[in-house]
Amino acid sequence: MKLFRHGPQGAEKPGLIDASGALRDLSGVVPDIGPATLGRDFMSRLAALDAATLPLLPADTRLGPCVGAVGNVVCIGLNYADHAAEAGLKAPGQPIVFNKHNGAISGPNDSVWLAPGSQKLDWEVELGIVIGERAFHVSEADALNHVAGFCLVNDVSERAYQIEYEGQWTKGKSYPTHCPIGPWLVTPDELGDEQDVDLWLDVNGVRRQTGNTRTMIFGVKTIVSYLSRFMALQPGDVIPTGTPPGVGMGQKPPVYLRAGDVITLGGRGLGEQRQVVREAPLRR
Repeated sequence: MKLFRHGPQGAEKPGLIDASGALRDLSGVVPDIGPATLGRDFMSRLAALDAATLPLLPADTRLGPCVGAVGNVVCIGLNYADHAAEAGLKAPGQPIVFNKHNGAISGPNDSVWLAPGSQKLDWEVELGIVIGERAFHVSEADALNHVAGFCLVNDVSERAYQIEYEGQWTKGKSYPTHCPIGPWLVTPDELGDEQDVDLWLDVNGVRRQTGNTRTMIFGVKTIVSYLSRFMALQPGDVIPTGTPPGVGMGQKPPVYLRAGDVITLGGRGLGEQRQVVREAPLRR
């Protein structure tokens, strides 16, 4: 099953992709795709629906973030050995954990904002885990029972803020629009093997990233189990799981995003995103 959210920013409604790939409106069945509707029982009810009875939506409908009311975005860093190597860093012995502010979340095709003075804006295509049921001290064997599904994430990063400023990575990861998610929330049965997902990203039509989740240092089950030792993961939490090689910081010489650049990215079974980089519309 592939679920999505559609409509104006801040007023999105739930939707479902039918067997033909058409967009269907779910708002007459469920109020939203979010923490209250991601559990196994509720998702089973949605899977049992006859999609052909749901209203059709125009193909050009705006798609919003595929999950609403996200409480936490808990990220895993340096989770591909070849990405760690391009960054000149040793592969970690345990998952590296950091946060993105949930205010960074945006739709898959919304603009990415360039902060005033930003000189090192970078891209990162990632597989995102969406938690469906509370996970606290869960085993790896039980981890997927707490996962509602998966989504595509662009972990947009301002490298100067992340690396050259003192403190933690969060401030380099959390600017508004720097966490596009979607277009779809893809259930585990729909995606298949989560450790065999091809990922790619282009900038201005030039392929920059190519990878596969099979080369993760820490797989999905390990990540969910590991995090649940230190926090109680909640329904609707999103976990970007790290990026394959090819980020701008790793190019020789480094290449960073500028206003007008176009980012396109995708993953096997996860759909595609497209963002145009624009100067941030500052509001006081």
